[in-house]
Amino acid sequence: MGKEFERTQRVSQFLHEELARLLHATVRDPRVRQINLTDVEVSRDLSHAKVFFTLLDDHTDADRADIAVVLKKVSGFLRSELAKQSAMRTVPRLSFRFDESVGRGRDMEHLLREVRKPDAVLFEHQVADEDVDSDSDSDSDLDPTIA
Repeated sequence: MGKEFERTQRVSQFLHEELARLLHATVRDPRVRQINLTDVEVSRDLSHAKVFFTLLDDHTDADRADIAVVLKKVSGFLRSELAKQSAMRTVPRLSFRFDESVGRGRDMEHLLREVRKPDAVLFEHQVADEDVDSDSDSDSDLDPTIA
């Protein structure tokens, strides 16, 4: 069981590195330049690989759909190039999926910042109140006529 996991991990890593290189070096479609591969998940029998990607620039759902079509069209070419460069008997079938986790992480970070804002405002008010209190204390220490 452990060796099987190691093998799928090695194949996944190889595919990730080679696909990233091939996409940017051999595919001429300019939309591919916007792609960042985030992960490759290989099935236990090594027959399928899910390739997860994100887009570097701001994008719409239509942009994602366009890129998905491009990737589907070039998947056969990429498989043949991978076969030439690897010692694998068969190269997994590639399916490309947009990686939603990056966007969800960004949204979560934004929410956490929003939650922390009231704490920061409260802290600023507490510090300001302490400054006022300490100013009044220090004034009375300096001038005995102030009571």
